[in-house]
Amino acid sequence: MKGVSARTIAAAAGVNQALVFYHFGSVDDLLTAACTMHTRARVAAYSAEFARVTSLRQLLDVGRKLQVAERELGNVSILAQLLAAAQGDPKLGASVAAALQLWVDEIESVLRRLLTGSPFAEVADLGGLAKAVSAAFVGIELYAGVDAEGSQHAMGALEQLAVLVEVVDDLGPISRRALNAKINRAVRTR
Repeated sequence: MKGVSARTIAAAAGVNQALVFYHFGSVDDLLTAACTMHTRARVAAYSAEFARVTSLRQLLDVGRKLQVAERELGNVSILAQLLAAAQGDPKLGASVAAALQLWVDEIESVLRRLLTGSPFAEVADLGGLAKAVSAAFVGIELYAGVDAEGSQHAMGALEQLAVLVEVVDDLGPISRRALNAKINRAVRTR
């Protein structure tokens, strides 16, 4: 990240810069450790809320709450800088991806629980869907910094999809069988 050095980190922490190298080996290793540690703590802070989610709309509500809190804490700006720096640094990229995977794992767990028995579970790669949801939230968080109204519009579109899933899941048995048959045909022809 631009402007990040052992000197600036040590000055902010009020320690000797040699400690950065002693404990972490390099600035990149310190950033990796900080990113992973901080992300674990943030995911843990929301895990109970994720566990209480009983619908996709509730998952979106948790996402909205998370976005507000993360923006207020300055974590969205840090994430933007890490993502930008990771584009040219494969080692940092792997670390940021591993940290983001902590969110993906949490979201995938919720999606598996919510979509079990749903026609969507038969056609959707839930691991891929969890990554898509995570990527959408990261994108919406970053987008909100330049177009808050547009990011709200995007969240509204996700809510419409959640409503669609709920409607499909509430279909009667005959309609569900017909839908499942249609999904199976569509999957086979891909």
